[in-house]
Amino acid sequence: MSEQPFLFGEGPWIPIRDGNVTALSIFKRHYTARKVRKIEQCVGPGEKMLLLTPDARALFAWRKFKSDAGELGVNCAIFRNEGTVAGRASDLIQAAKILAWARWPGERLYTYVDPAKVRHKRDPGRCFMRAGFRQCGVTPDGKLIFEAFP
Repeated sequence: MSEQPFLFGEGPWIPIRDGNVTALSIFKRHYTARKVRKIEQCVGPGEKMLLLTPDARALFAWRKFKSDAGELGVNCAIFRNEGTVAGRASDLIQAAKILAWARWPGERLYTYVDPAKVRHKRDPGRCFMRAGFRQCGVTPDGKLIFEAFP
């Protein structure tokens, strides 16, 4: 996938608002969703960008906020792909990166992957690595940290 910026409508993502009913239904199946309370939004406070594929089978959320863990940059708070026809997971992530850097130029992008909560894979976070992220650490509770720079 090209690193050239594109406009919404040219790529696999449609911008949506937090609280979108379709997005909430996908988010509730994501391992980070809290199961004990009513969920009205997918992403917490701060600047955010929520993206949905046209077939409503994949959801992505960027969030820029002050991390309690000391991470700097824009966080991929959610990525869930339920088999969209819009592309492979790594292509979706690559397209989301381009949109993030169009909104937050020059920012570090990062995400966490919990190897214990994702489907068993040889390389947890492989789709992020194929999209240009590299593993840069591990949190105290065992989540892998991946990052990408422009």
